[in-house]
Amino acid sequence: MSESKIRQFHTMLESKEISCRELTQSYIDAIEKDNAALNAYVTATPDTALQTADAVDRKIAAGEPISLLEGIPMTLKDNISTEGIRTTCCSKILEDYTPIYDATVWKLLRSQNAVLLGKTNMDEFAMGSSCETSYFGGAKNPHNTGYVAGGSSGGVASAVGGNIAVYGLGSDTGGSIRQPASFCGIVGLKPTYGAVSRFGLIAYASSFDQIGPLTTTVEDTAIVFDAISAYDTMDSTSQGRKGAPVCDTLKKDIKGMKIGIAREYLDGIRDDVKQAIENAAEVYRSLGAEIVYFDLPALKYALPVYYILACAEASSNLGRYDGIRYGYKAEAYSDVNDMIKKTRSTGFGEEVKRRILLGTYVLSSGYYDAYYKKAQNLRGTIVNAFKNAFAACDVILAPTVPTTAFENGHAVSDPIETYLTDICTVPVNIAGLPGVSVPCGYDAKGLPIGMQIIGNTFDEARILNAAWQYENATDLYKPAAFGVK
Repeated sequence: MSESKIRQFHTMLESKEISCRELTQSYIDAIEKDNAALNAYVTATPDTALQTADAVDRKIAAGEPISLLEGIPMTLKDNISTEGIRTTCCSKILEDYTPIYDATVWKLLRSQNAVLLGKTNMDEFAMGSSCETSYFGGAKNPHNTGYVAGGSSGGVASAVGGNIAVYGLGSDTGGSIRQPASFCGIVGLKPTYGAVSRFGLIAYASSFDQIGPLTTTVEDTAIVFDAISAYDTMDSTSQGRKGAPVCDTLKKDIKGMKIGIAREYLDGIRDDVKQAIENAAEVYRSLGAEIVYFDLPALKYALPVYYILACAEASSNLGRYDGIRYGYKAEAYSDVNDMIKKTRSTGFGEEVKRRILLGTYVLSSGYYDAYYKKAQNLRGTIVNAFKNAFAACDVILAPTVPTTAFENGHAVSDPIETYLTDICTVPVNIAGLPGVSVPCGYDAKGLPIGMQIIGNTFDEARILNAAWQYENATDLYKPAAFGVK
């Protein structure tokens, strides 16, 4: 049975088997030792971490109770705002930006004395699938540093998979939590759109973005999700978690559960990944679940719909980076227009500029109806297709990514092929559904394979319960040879 790392450390802290300062220092030491190889952190915050650890130790010494997440060392993706701590989106244009407010998710965790070890690497402005578009260079895969950690939340996945953070928060716009979780052999949850506040998340595509946890076990994912899924008046799309805390609903029998597999999700999938999904289906059959194969033809529209709409929203959201109000500004220019042009040309990386240009194109006069409007209509078609699917099954089982992790440099040399690997993850964001990636095997090179369990809106409890049952029937998590053991 996979043990919750958060619960283990919580018990050790409460029993005074270890002090919070000792626990925190062990992670700080591991970061100093291993981050050069992993490149997971772009900003370390050891002083902040130790201050919080000391506050937790004072509470324990005074006999006060502590919450499950209190004193647990963790990390945040570098697009989640932290007051007084550099937040760069791993872009030159925000290289020296320090927010004056906290994101709601960090405010919630900070109120529970979560120990922030630092901010982690990511694809620039969350645009990428390998973490290699980062201004600071990409995070490496803890199972083999010759391969990428995935993107865009690659730094969080590398840190958690490499044991230099207990858990972390990432953001998922088109698979940016689930894909790196799959590549690094850990658990990653993309919650229902609106379940977790986006206030303080630096936007890529506002109707797709969602914050979620990356952890080593399903139970840890449930613990963190419960802590951050609160209604927030600062986010107009916020609804918060529906129903009881998810942790209270784990470990329920899934006998009779209908698990759907859309045939289209298995098209074009590498053979070993497809076999791992089929093996997972057999595990579920052995647990008493019913496997239902069905067709979901609307999936063929998902990739073009996603890239049209997400890039359109990005071109609007990133219009604010002009060198006038904050962030990087070009040093030499002739007038204000020249200053904005040079600031954006030199401040943004190639992938970000590519997506801004694409988004501006599809929103331009003469092309709006042909691309943007048609993509919005097809988004509705995909949403309805999933509604019909959930009338016939309880959850959907699919690969997280068609392959295992890319070799370093591959995604940069062939970005179009990299876009195609998003095919399994983007439908969930288009429809606003929850999806969780869990390890389901390893390829011939020892790189992790991930599967995702997709649920209906606000059905995190059901998908996490299904994930927990699989995790504990197989116990496929393998710790990487880094970090705190």
